[in-house]
Amino acid sequence: MTDTTFTRRALLGAAGATLALPLVPAQARAQAVIRNNISSFVMQDWRDHFETLGVSSIVADTSSRALHYWNADGSDYRVYPTSVPKTDELTKRGYTEIVRKKVGPSWTPTASQLERFPDWEPIGPGPDNPLGTHAMYLSWPAYIIHGTHDTRKIGRRSSDGCIGLYNEKIAELFEICPIGTQVRVI
Repeated sequence: MTDTTFTRRALLGAAGATLALPLVPAQARAQAVIRNNISSFVMQDWRDHFETLGVSSIVADTSSRALHYWNADGSDYRVYPTSVPKTDELTKRGYTEIVRKKVGPSWTPTASQLERFPDWEPIGPGPDNPLGTHAMYLSWPAYIIHGTHDTRKIGRRSSDGCIGLYNEKIAELFEICPIGTQVRVI
């Protein structure tokens, strides 16, 4: 039989630890929050998704919340943490490609977003824009690989269908990723 009685010393120790929590520096608490939204990457091999690398290739893995990039000869492989769609209904899966790129994109709500949120209005480039600093448009209408100013979204189900990256990471990917890059969303 296990003794489940608490000693006064144990109760006082637990209470003291709880009271000391606000004394932990805010920066340390913020770092703990950031660690909670980091993706658990699953390795991908481009050969499992494409016959050739083409001009370059991207696999956006919505399960592990990671974007995998390979250049044309396979010598450059990069993995980026992403945000992914909030629900499976918003997630389009399959093959597409990058058809257009834009620095400082404007955002316009889609018809389905306006049905749910009729007061939403277009937003020009800047810190309030949900597309961040760079956008790479896919051949699927209204689906974009883009940045975000809200870094809390990365590693989470937080988009209405797009794949989001930290602004500095989308800027990096934007520079090395040509139009015509083949994309698979899984």
